[in-house]
Amino acid sequence: MDEQYDIIVLGTGLTECILSGIFSVEGKKVLHMDRNDYYGGESASLNLKQLYAKFRPDAEVPTDLGRDRDYNIDLIPKFMMANGEIVRFLTHTDVTRYLEFKQIAGSFVYRDGKISKVPASETEAISSPLLGMVEKRRLQKFLEFIQNWKEDDVSTHEGFDLDKDTMIKVYEKFGLEPGTQDFIGHAMALHLDDGYLEKPARETIDKIILYVASIARYGKSPYIYPLHGLGELPQSFARLSAIYGGTYMLDRAADEIVYENGVAVGVRSGNEVARAKQIICDPSYAKTLVKATGKVVRAICLLKHPIPNTGDADSVQIVIPQNQLNRKHDVYVACVSSNHNVCPKDMYLAIASTVVETDDPENEIKAGLDLMGPIHDKFVSVLDLEEPLADGTSDQVFISRSYDATSHFESVCDDVKNIYRRMTGSDLVLKQRPTQDQDQADA
Repeated sequence: MDEQYDIIVLGTGLTECILSGIFSVEGKKVLHMDRNDYYGGESASLNLKQLYAKFRPDAEVPTDLGRDRDYNIDLIPKFMMANGEIVRFLTHTDVTRYLEFKQIAGSFVYRDGKISKVPASETEAISSPLLGMVEKRRLQKFLEFIQNWKEDDVSTHEGFDLDKDTMIKVYEKFGLEPGTQDFIGHAMALHLDDGYLEKPARETIDKIILYVASIARYGKSPYIYPLHGLGELPQSFARLSAIYGGTYMLDRAADEIVYENGVAVGVRSGNEVARAKQIICDPSYAKTLVKATGKVVRAICLLKHPIPNTGDADSVQIVIPQNQLNRKHDVYVACVSSNHNVCPKDMYLAIASTVVETDDPENEIKAGLDLMGPIHDKFVSVLDLEEPLADGTSDQVFISRSYDATSHFESVCDDVKNIYRRMTGSDLVLKQRPTQDQDQADA
């Protein structure tokens, strides 16, 4: 292990594995270590035995839940926008060769005590109980404005400057009611809270365009999900890194980041030191260099039925906008099933999550849990949301952010691009990698 590397990566969370894969493809010599004996870190998918070992180490695994190996339970479940940044990362690096995806059946939003499907087509929008007839026309005009927008054609701008005018100003121009604003901002743009209303409209408009484009790709819902769970994603990027010479060590402690003159020069594991010019790690490997910005509560639930009132959908996302619960942050519910190869037939895995606001975190996700019907078993965790104190350019230690409460990957992709920029001084440009077929043709 006493070797010189360009980059040492600590932790096999998705952020770290994407960066490891990208830098390996660029020709960097990468060593990747994890204290766990499985890939994924905080974003791992665990079997039943591992789940109980993590949450209830002294408990026996119930025999009525089926075979241990039939489970791939995400610790932090997130769905992928079909047209989102994470899919670009996968296709550009040809990591898709290791993965299979299945569409999520429906996207729902909670209002006035009930859940309704987020319309995935004009027909669904017209019949949706979410909006009255007059409001449907206003929403249609708003969506037409977004679809017709051309950056270089002022006649399509309706007098707006998206980099200056706030989102609330855009909503008011179209006369959209608060309930419709909630639906657009939280179920389509997927904002965690209402802070976006007072910010320039461009980010929100871009998010709505992404949502609409993702639905257009497959219909039904904008989300896709990898078969066998999200743990497949970091493993796939790890394979990519290995193909390009990356070295992997699981079940290997990183006891200390070694510094010389205030700059990181390597990592000590036991009596050995591996040296490198730059270190990437998740917050758990550099506790003195991160700050907590809040907490997130998650409840992993085992169900023996689909979530009620979703038309027996095998998989769903439900957004409960903050205003519906007099909160500052939305509550998310995600559900997958045996159709995604994550649990046995007739079992469902559901999770409720939100940013913690009180001293009773579990009560804050009660509205999400109540939507699930009878819960066979649940595992609750409350974790710190952490981010680096510095950008890493002075000590060459580049730390990722914790995974947030959202049920999609867009914030993870932002973090990857941000770390890459800090490490290299240039923006990440994903060059299309040759596909497996092209590789074989060139061989």
